[in-house]
Amino acid sequence: MKTLVIIPSRMSATRLPGKPLLKINGLSIISHVSKKAEEANIGDVIVATEDQEIIDDVRSNGFNAILTSNKHKTGTDRIHEALKKSNISDVDFIMNLQGDEPAIDTKDIVRLNDKMLQNSSEIGTLAAMIKDNKNLKNKNIVKVITENTLGETNFPKGISFLRMSEKIDNIYHHIGVYCYSKNSLEKFVQLSQSKNEIENRLEQLRALDNNIDINVSLAKSSPIGVDTEEDYLALKKIMEYKN
Repeated sequence: MKTLVIIPSRMSATRLPGKPLLKINGLSIISHVSKKAEEANIGDVIVATEDQEIIDDVRSNGFNAILTSNKHKTGTDRIHEALKKSNISDVDFIMNLQGDEPAIDTKDIVRLNDKMLQNSSEIGTLAAMIKDNKNLKNKNIVKVITENTLGETNFPKGISFLRMSEKIDNIYHHIGVYCYSKNSLEKFVQLSQSKNEIENRLEQLRALDNNIDINVSLAKSSPIGVDTEEDYLALKKIMEYKN
């Protein structure tokens, strides 16, 4: 079974334009993520982007990148185009890593990949414990409700993804890493955006609305994603201090 890791990235993020090329310890955020993906050692790694300057940066740091269309509505459409352009054959699973999470734990990536291979699941994703109940009301922190309590070894189905919630059983902080079987990725990109997906701005709801299962693997913790200038400065401080 063969996994290909694809990292979608673009310069035009609404809240922090140009963030993939912001530097931490002298290396761009997107190259940090590429490095983490290579360290996970689960398969070839490709950055998929519409921006030539991301391609140039990634390649100058020794990683692989593919130029994609700038017309994509979602990151999933972008990884699908990169898969087709990659000419890497006999891929069974595609791991979609977020290009703005340089602090992602490689062990979580490996564990998700292992569970996908063992269970031949359609789509898998990550979630972590919610440490602070205030986060239940934070719209920027996506939550997932699973059919069973999440443990280190199990891989339950996600039954709902939402932005706001009360405290209920089996609710976790969703981490936007996805692993698709090749068939489910092909199927997903052919589907129209669902009403649910558009209203909640959560593309994973398109899968659930079309009866494609998403299984959830427990992550050790929630990595700090870089959405704002404050996030960037906070993460830079942590990563440079560790260094």
